[in-house]
Amino acid sequence: MKEGGRILASVLNEVVFRVKPGVSAKELDDLAYKLIKKSGGEPSFLNYSPPGDTKKYPASLCVSINDEIVHGLPAADKILREGDIVSLDLGLEYKKFFTDMSVTVGVGKISEEAKRLIDATREALERGMREMKAGGRLGDYGFVVKDFAQSAGFSVVKELVGHGVGYIPHEDPDIPNYGKKGEGLKLKEGMVLALEPMLCEGREDVMLGKDGWVWKTKDGLLSAHFEHTIVVEKDGCIVLTKI
Repeated sequence: MKEGGRILASVLNEVVFRVKPGVSAKELDDLAYKLIKKSGGEPSFLNYSPPGDTKKYPASLCVSINDEIVHGLPAADKILREGDIVSLDLGLEYKKFFTDMSVTVGVGKISEEAKRLIDATREALERGMREMKAGGRLGDYGFVVKDFAQSAGFSVVKELVGHGVGYIPHEDPDIPNYGKKGEGLKLKEGMVLALEPMLCEGREDVMLGKDGWVWKTKDGLLSAHFEHTIVVEKDGCIVLTKI
């Protein structure tokens, strides 16, 4: 999983490098697929069916723009424009193990508020990861994420959560980005988890898009999303999806 995590981070970094005005989401998806196959891995989102659902995700990369929170389809007519912010979410299967990662980046020059939102979401994840150690509770992570987000003037999406990962793309437990200190599942050494705070410029309310995949902010304001796959250890955690 360490090897797979490094590969995933490297692939997503290459995709981020290609983000610029005029590029289509399909181009980014094609690049992600090509790089994953070249690495000896498989794109874990491609043809993935969520639990209890029969439809299959038709791409390797989720490309979510502006008010799209997660699971945005990378269509050919979905063109990045100056000032957009875009969440790029990618999963990798490597030697029968799975890792998951997401980043949000600006397209060209973005507003100061959009930059603040991106920075706050990244920082919320960093702060949350510091709480991930054996003997801790998932509520410790959720409390820190939400507390920081609110102190920065943003809301946290409650309907969408992080998750376990490793043997399949999505495993138990669900990992909310809110909680109470000392509550929730007790963390054990060796747990592999995908942590993914999603922060909103406005309200936390979300809605499912007409395509049945993308989740969007109900008020149409911006959202940002960061994710790392981590392993819980005795005194902290190892981040697998870092170069």
